[in-house]
Amino acid sequence: MKKIHLLILKSFIRPFIVTFFIVMFVLLMLFLFKYIDDLIGKGFEWYVILELLAYQSAVQISMAMPLSMLLSSIMTFGNLGESYELVAIKAAGISLRKAMMPLFVLVGLFSGGAFLFSDYILPVVNLKMGALLYDVRIKQADFLIKPGIFNNTIPGYSIRAKGKSKDGKILYDLMIYDHKSSNTANNVLLAKEGYIYNSPDNNTMILKLKDGVRYEDSRARNAKVYNTRQQFTRFHFEETEQKFDMSAFQMKRTDENLFKSHHMMLNLKQLKHYTDSNALQMDSLRNTVFRETQSYYYFFSDYYKPKDSTIALSAPAPVAKSFIEIIPSDKRNTAVNNALNQVRYIKDVLNIKANEDGFYRDKDIRYRIEFQRKFTLAVSCLLLFCIGAPLGAIIRKGGLGLPVVVAIIFFLIYHIISTVSEKSAKEGNIDAFWGMWMAIFVLSPLAIFLAYKAATDSALFDIEQYRLKAEKIITRIKAKLGIKKRNTIQHPPSKSLHDDYTLSS
Repeated sequence: MKKIHLLILKSFIRPFIVTFFIVMFVLLMLFLFKYIDDLIGKGFEWYVILELLAYQSAVQISMAMPLSMLLSSIMTFGNLGESYELVAIKAAGISLRKAMMPLFVLVGLFSGGAFLFSDYILPVVNLKMGALLYDVRIKQADFLIKPGIFNNTIPGYSIRAKGKSKDGKILYDLMIYDHKSSNTANNVLLAKEGYIYNSPDNNTMILKLKDGVRYEDSRARNAKVYNTRQQFTRFHFEETEQKFDMSAFQMKRTDENLFKSHHMMLNLKQLKHYTDSNALQMDSLRNTVFRETQSYYYFFSDYYKPKDSTIALSAPAPVAKSFIEIIPSDKRNTAVNNALNQVRYIKDVLNIKANEDGFYRDKDIRYRIEFQRKFTLAVSCLLLFCIGAPLGAIIRKGGLGLPVVVAIIFFLIYHIISTVSEKSAKEGNIDAFWGMWMAIFVLSPLAIFLAYKAATDSALFDIEQYRLKAEKIITRIKAKLGIKKRNTIQHPPSKSLHDDYTLSS
């Protein structure tokens, strides 16, 4: 391998690693901002948050890889162009295409790895990520006492403390309402001090109370009339324990098999299998529609038989203005009611089948979209590199200034086109293939155009060149306007011989 190839590879790998981790950090921060309400105040262990971020990092590779590929390629060739190293390479008789050949091989390996990752690793990561995120979101917030405010998070209890210690373990001037048996608080407990600690299995919270009193109203639950002789109990205690069931506050891991049939948790082979199975269900559903409604499509032949069977068959039948006139007047109401009932039944059957068919059709669309997504991730890395490399060679600016701005603009164009087309495909407006490949087909001519301009040393983004061309155009316009003004100047009329003769007379 030539030294030029090693130089270009080293110049590309360093910015790629840096930009990849920067983009990954930004995407993880966006994820945390999105689910911050589901994470704060629930008492998760540090390894649960770390596991969630690890899964999310793997999921975000599908967006971080193309963006870092575009950004690093622009920065690499921008730095080479700014330091005139590309000029030296071309002066040595090596074309830009030959100099970029090792990078094409490296990016091809990255794209192949991205395809294998999206087919084998990403479905497993999506499965574990989806199950963990579901458990995180449904977990209740931790039991937290704020001084002077009733806490109702524990089912069946309302707890208030006027104060608490700095570590939150000791509560002062406690008031506990027990309304598990009914909506009203029949049992009230007051204590001057309480100490909180958990059981060894963390499923029970124990509140050790000191110097308090407990009031119990033993009224019958279904008593509708107030009884003056009902029993009212009061207990004084120096120390007692109140236990609360905290199993609802513990995070329980859901079985991952419940999420395995989701389209994001399937690889290519499984997607093809589920697509075929879904197609068979759609065909079976559509075939049952005709069978269920066939018996309700018939003519009311019994309603328009002639009353008098002795009428000659050769007698001409009266011409009816509408179908209802064919039916005898004494049977018209029955016929109309029967027809309306049949129409309602057919309509209900069609509505039910249409909803079921729409469900299977949406599943089919999502399976096909996910099938195409496995390939578009790899191709998008190649496409954005083919846009970024010649773009950096043209603008000839390195660093994190102009290259970052240009890279973000082109990535936003790609992302907007792909998002809009994918949404249209999910809604069934376009085919899933065109919805997932639309951005690649639209930007491929741009990549070819930029590669041609970079190979021909075109100053496509040279502002000075455009300024000189604009000045030339303005000068030409001014010159043309000046010629027209000279041609339109009016000269004073010359005197005729008749006017001279009149003046002399």
